[in-house]
Amino acid sequence: MTNPIPQFPAGFLWGVSTSAHQIEGAVDEREQSVWDAFTAEPGRVKDGSTAAVACDHYHRYREDVALLADLGVDAYRFSVSWPRVRSPKGLDFYDRLVDELCAAGVRPVPTLFHWDLPVALDWLRRDTAERFAEHVSVVAERLGDRVTKWITLNEPAEHTLLGHALGAHAPGRQLMFDALPVAHHQLLAHGLAVRALRAAGAADVGIANSHGPTWPASEDPADVEAAAFYDLLLNRLFADPLILGEYPEGLGELMPGDVEADLKVIAEPIDFYGVNYYAPTRVGAPQGADIEFGGLTIPAELPFSVRQIEGVPVTDFGWPVVPSGLTELLTGFRERYGDRLPPVVVTENGCSYPGLDDQDRIAYLDGHVRALHDAVEAGVDVRGYFVWSLLDNFEWAEGYERRFGLVHVDFETQVRTPKSSYGWYRQLLRAQR
Repeated sequence: MTNPIPQFPAGFLWGVSTSAHQIEGAVDEREQSVWDAFTAEPGRVKDGSTAAVACDHYHRYREDVALLADLGVDAYRFSVSWPRVRSPKGLDFYDRLVDELCAAGVRPVPTLFHWDLPVALDWLRRDTAERFAEHVSVVAERLGDRVTKWITLNEPAEHTLLGHALGAHAPGRQLMFDALPVAHHQLLAHGLAVRALRAAGAADVGIANSHGPTWPASEDPADVEAAAFYDLLLNRLFADPLILGEYPEGLGELMPGDVEADLKVIAEPIDFYGVNYYAPTRVGAPQGADIEFGGLTIPAELPFSVRQIEGVPVTDFGWPVVPSGLTELLTGFRERYGDRLPPVVVTENGCSYPGLDDQDRIAYLDGHVRALHDAVEAGVDVRGYFVWSLLDNFEWAEGYERRFGLVHVDFETQVRTPKSSYGWYRQLLRAQR
């Protein structure tokens, strides 16, 4: 590297992330999930594809662990498929995967829910949170002798907004603000999961929430108000209860059940706060029409509209590339939550670009790692960084058109080919050591 990235603190955790539904395949060897039902409906996925095979990681996990070992990461963040665990031999797979990772010297970091809800369950129902805690106990009992770092949920904000409010993701509901109970029940599930993990002896537990700075489209009061509301929904709604033990003003009264009692569970102490960061969002007042943005339709009836950020590059997904937004986000969290903010781990950061010689991805990752170091220098306690993703995969409603991987996957032959960014990250990891 001609301009070396500054050294991170000793013990900093470097890794990569994936999720079960996006890479495992082997759909016939597990129960059905809401994503299986969703992708079976015509028109739900842009290229008409499903994750029935995906990267066939279920059968090729040894090859993928070998890629991790060659890459030189400290840790691998994967997700445990709840529908697979409910099948007779589902936990056997994760036993084998964890054993393979440990043998390769790669720390396993399981996420216990990454959107693939068993089709028989429903986040609108409170008892789904209780079923999740039971699932967590089963997994922890089986894997806890080798797994020391756990993540409860991945991105409950997106699962609520895209899956239950706007209908762009599974289960495909368009409930708008009637989806708020989904947010509450996922947060409750997190708290119950923390308790279940503690009961199993876990000492390093966190969550992976997606966050990004919200920028008003202008200084017009209507734009400022709309941006503040968007920030409330996408950032504070999911951070305040976990860190402060309270909902932002006015939101708690919209939640179901005994909210005060639930908040005591939701705010169970965690050991790290996972942040998935991709980009800031520029937000203004409603414009009276639906808006297409980053592959998503923003309905006109919402009290905000998402606008383009001018003057910055974009990924092939149309997402703005703003590395400094990561510094802004983390320092802003430190200012907002003070000493109540747990140590931070960036649990996802990445971008979609085509091609094997993916110089745009290298530039993206280089900029974001430097921005993360800026946050460390500014006093934020950051303990780790995970690139999204190891492999090109099934990118939810986009199908196979978006490629986020450090490793190219030919979905016809399942041949894996490391990209230029894979070599860049391997070099970075060696330099950091």
